[in-house]
Amino acid sequence: MITRIVKMKFKAEHVNDFIALFHSSAPVIRTFDGCLHVELISDIHHPQIMCTLSKWTSEESLNQYRNSSFFLKTWTETKKLFQEKAEAWSFVEIK
Repeated sequence: MITRIVKMKFKAEHVNDFIALFHSSAPVIRTFDGCLHVELISDIHHPQIMCTLSKWTSEESLNQYRNSSFFLKTWTETKKLFQEKAEAWSFVEIK
């Protein structure tokens, strides 16, 4: 299983725009093969800093989503709202 974390910092005036975009996109993301979970979290002291946390059955499933037209459209809209460039990491559980 892959855990994907994407950290984003938004312009203050676009925080609610991104929350709305996430809420409309998350149900679609959950329908992609291999998506087990997706959620949005924010920093407790800096609400313009948010992360998406998603879980995928495999890196292949994650990459199929990342190469989809839906992702391209959504990511293009999201990037317009950024104050800084996003950072992303993919993790596996240590057993």
